Amino acid sequence: MEIQEQLNQINEKNKRVELDKAWEVSFTRKLFISLVTYIVASIWLWNINEPSFLLKAIVPTAGYILSTLSIPQLKKIWMKKQ
Repeated sequence: MEIQEQLNQINEKNKRVELDKAWEVSFTRKLFISLVTYIVASIWLWNINEPSFLLKAIVPTAGYILSTLSIPQLKKIWMKKQ
């Protein structure tokens, strides 16, 4: 019985780890971070009276999106060299 319980605990831990990994690369997470980045940048630019603050807030958001697109390719290159 004890071995079965340990196996169940290991399986539960593996499920949690897999879900955590899936969240890290999920579209939902990237979309949420992009949205929060845009909102925070917009508010900051508005507070400092920057003209076209909504348009300018796209810059850090686009930077984040581009970084999430390039990281998987960099990871593949890095893994090949290791």
